Amino acid sequence: MSRFKVKLNYRIIVYILRFNARLFLSTIYFVMHDISQTDEKVITANWRVSGTLRVPWKADVFFNSSSSYLLTKDGLISNHLDTWYRKPSEILKQFLPCELP
Repeated sequence: MSRFKVKLNYRIIVYILRFNARLFLSTIYFVMHDISQTDEKVITANWRVSGTLRVPWKADVFFNSSSSYLLTKDGLISNHLDTWYRKPSEILKQFLPCELP
């Protein structure tokens, strides 16, 4: 888990993720399904990332996830946790050609 002390560090990580996505994927989509304040101090967002890998067999990949943001008494985000709904190994299997057993 990464911890960020300032907004600039968080932005750097977002830019790195965006660069890597463009490097490895020919198309990428980010869909925010919903976002709600589930508790006085918690905001939860459910989302999906999908795209097509830059490989000869043009594998389509996707994963669903949720993000939880813990708020301070001033309403600022103090913690950010992402939870994937699939195991990383299941997501990585999408990278392989379908013909493999």
